Amino acid sequence: MARKSKTAKGEKRRRVVVRCAVRRAELNEIVRRLSSTAAERAAVQRKLARQPRGASATRVGNRDSTDGPPHGHRRALGLSRVSLREQARSGFLPGVRKSSW
Repeated sequence: MARKSKTAKGEKRRRVVVRCAVRRAELNEIVRRLSSTAAERAAVQRKLARQPRGASATRVGNRDSTDGPPHGHRRALGLSRVSLREQARSGFLPGVRKSSW
């Protein structure tokens, strides 16, 4: 079980990324555009640097949606491997059953 402060910080980062996503995409497009001058690129890069550090999508880490541990995360389900196993054993995941051979 992760600390509540860690999961809260992750949620806060997700909100910041969503809030700043459109503006960051516009600025990054100007930087990538071949027709923009070097001065324009430099000015836009300064604007990008002034945005909040957590506004980049790479700052958001994957955490389990139920417990919050960051390791062993399965993207398709949003669960850690431990939670996946527990929920599958309890029958909460339809179509998942214990393997036997």
